[in-house]
Amino acid sequence: MIDDIGVVIAFILSAGVAWGLAVSLWRTFSSDVLRPVVRSTTQITSMVFVILAGAALFSPVFRGLGGDETVQNLLTDMPGGALGAMVIVMLVMFILGFFLDFIEITFVVVPIVAPVLLTMGLDPVWLGVMMAMNLQTSFLTPPFGFALFYLRGVAPSSVRTMDIYKGIIPFVIIQVIALSLLATFPRIATWLPDVVYGDGSPAVSRPAAGDTEGIQRRDDREQKEFDDLFDEDDQSESDRQDAVDKLFDDDKSESDTQDEIDSLFDDEKSEAETQKEIDDLFEEDD
Repeated sequence: MIDDIGVVIAFILSAGVAWGLAVSLWRTFSSDVLRPVVRSTTQITSMVFVILAGAALFSPVFRGLGGDETVQNLLTDMPGGALGAMVIVMLVMFILGFFLDFIEITFVVVPIVAPVLLTMGLDPVWLGVMMAMNLQTSFLTPPFGFALFYLRGVAPSSVRTMDIYKGIIPFVIIQVIALSLLATFPRIATWLPDVVYGDGSPAVSRPAAGDTEGIQRRDDREQKEFDDLFDEDDQSESDRQDAVDKLFDDDKSESDTQDEIDSLFDDEKSEAETQKEIDDLFEEDD
């Protein structure tokens, strides 16, 4: 009996919820509230996908015509190395923010300049935060700043559009100061990711900014050294893993690890001495 009563009450409550939802939808459609919102959302979503498709078509054509090499040569030839290239890219993105939406800048400009800056030795986390803050400024800069349109929509008619443009100047200055602080102290952006995803130690040093040939030579040399190091068929998987753990011990600094690698593969040593060091490195601990 009690179960039957519970079923009836649940059915009545569910019917009441369904009735309330139906009435709410009907009133929303009949009062022309939901229809314009759905139409506007569809238009904006379509615009984003059209921009994404255009950027996907633009990138291969741009690279096929050698545009990425032109941009790379332009940035690497800038005075000041990686810092000068970074300043130029930030300035260009800031100016484009006056006339383009952040979506266009993200899909078109960032894929062109970001790989070049990364090859110059810039930290990817710091670079991403710098670009994000710069794009945030585009919300405030006239004539196409989204925040300006929002404010114009809620401001009374007594407030002129020019007054809104003048009012955002202090906030743009604050954004520029924040960008300058972030550029001067990169650890503001990289400290927390290092603590969460790493060991909290300072960011490791990178090759000389702009020395792309040096970076490539270093990568080729390290790859060859590791290939030679693991070219021992009689070593077990555990021995190899122990060797890697010993070579890249987290308690050692990067300079100590690099010194071990340089010492291990010193060109002045004979082949017998190098082989003996490799055998000692892979020897099991007692």
